[in-house]
Amino acid sequence: MVQGTETYSGVVSTAREYYNSDDADNFYFHIWGGEDIHIGLYEGADDTIVDASRRTVEVMASLIPGLDQQARVLDLGAGYGGAARYLARKFGCRVAALNLSEKENERNRAMNREQGLEDRIDVLDGSFEDVPFEDAVFDVVWSQDSFLHSGDRERVIAEAVRVLKPGGFLVFTDIMQVEGVEKETLQPVLDRIHLDSLGSLSFYRGAAESRGMSFVNFENRTEQLPRHYGRVLAVTADRENDLSAHVSEAYLQRMKTGLQHWIDAGENGRLKWGILLFRKPS
Repeated sequence: MVQGTETYSGVVSTAREYYNSDDADNFYFHIWGGEDIHIGLYEGADDTIVDASRRTVEVMASLIPGLDQQARVLDLGAGYGGAARYLARKFGCRVAALNLSEKENERNRAMNREQGLEDRIDVLDGSFEDVPFEDAVFDVVWSQDSFLHSGDRERVIAEAVRVLKPGGFLVFTDIMQVEGVEKETLQPVLDRIHLDSLGSLSFYRGAAESRGMSFVNFENRTEQLPRHYGRVLAVTADRENDLSAHVSEAYLQRMKTGLQHWIDAGENGRLKWGILLFRKPS
């Protein structure tokens, strides 16, 4: 199912163009390991980006009761589909992976075939601002570090709530601005991802609760944000010669600058990150 690009908002269109670029696709695929593209949970100095990113998926899944072969999950902003494959393989869930980058989706479909999971995972081209499903069809709506790429996050939350069954769970991570932070102090980060703002914890709680969702928990893992981007920056620097065969020099330099902005904003207390969990009343 393909959503017409004319229906994408300006911010989503910018994100789609970016993630469809050869530079971005090759960078994320080679640095993150081809499965996950999100902030990881690091436990030791030797943790790889791949292992830490997978740990985030495992922890999120552990928060949701009743995952099994009957569970139907929607992953919004699914990237390369690592979470979808984990849920399908570990629990037997049926997963719909909605993602705006056709290039990432091609890789996702190929890996599903290679791993024998294509019968459990449907990969769809589209935007989380206009979810192509009927009301109340999913047991879980899942997302990792994607909602920040929307110019209308209220609508994204509304769409997530709409497609959830009564009793279903909304679980997601997102990079958020700390309450009351001055926009000017976040400008380097916002410019890097072509945004006017980031969501906040109070924003997401308000958006979900105003639509009838019950707040279950926020697992604050903010310390992992600068740790993760610091690891990505270090690996990028170490592998720069190898990466140059796949990624342009201009992109690598912009990426290193952007990663440092994420690190600085996280270490200076301007950003928040963690796992949010909501439940739709039965």
